[in-house]
Amino acid sequence: MEFQTRIGVSQPDRIYVHGYDLTDELVGEITLADMAFLGAAHRKPTAQESRMLNACMVAICEHGFTPRSLSARLTYLGAPEAVQAAVAAGLLGAGSVYLGAMEYVAQMLQDGLKQHEGESGVQLIAAQTIAEREEKGLQLPGFGHPIHRPVDPRTPKLFALAEELGFTGRHIALINEIHRQFCERKGKAITLNVTGAIGAVLSDRKLHYSVVKSFAVAARAVGLIAHIVEEIEAGRKNKHGTAAV
Repeated sequence: MEFQTRIGVSQPDRIYVHGYDLTDELVGEITLADMAFLGAAHRKPTAQESRMLNACMVAICEHGFTPRSLSARLTYLGAPEAVQAAVAAGLLGAGSVYLGAMEYVAQMLQDGLKQHEGESGVQLIAAQTIAEREEKGLQLPGFGHPIHRPVDPRTPKLFALAEELGFTGRHIALINEIHRQFCERKGKAITLNVTGAIGAVLSDRKLHYSVVKSFAVAARAVGLIAHIVEEIEAGRKNKHGTAAV
């Protein structure tokens, strides 16, 4: 069996990644988030796309003490020789409650616009989306937050940046209309959280919903580094007779 890939190709004096010369065209020229975009879209992002994607990934990089960060910390305590195991443990909990919701948001928005293609206004599409999910007993992903009420501060920031960069499209319009109608139905302000915002923003960048969560996982891997380092530093303090914090 022969395995083939066009992603990375090595020669004696050259390395090519996605068709680009690694040392001449990528190293020192683009960010790590840009590399993630390159892998998903098969092209380097524009300066505006780079700024938007980096903003999205920074916004979800750190969440404090969550099951994922605790898993990473505890795994490191049990196997300090395997940092990769601690990072992996922290990523395994990226599900429907944490991070994964942005994939469901993107799917809801992309499917909604596709199913009702040709309909002029997002008001009707939003109403139909809410009604269809209610009929199926499905929750609306991207809404609610245990701390940030009634506004997740990351959401207006990302939407403002999308507006500034000229990236506001029908997916952002649809999630905002769903939000408006959902709040109206509930008779109170419901938080449109950061996963809802990012699901819409990345959908307007024409990224398929199946890869949206990948950017969240990559961002979270970076955030877990800080938790592992904090455990290392706490261990050093303990060795010198100082209580860990």
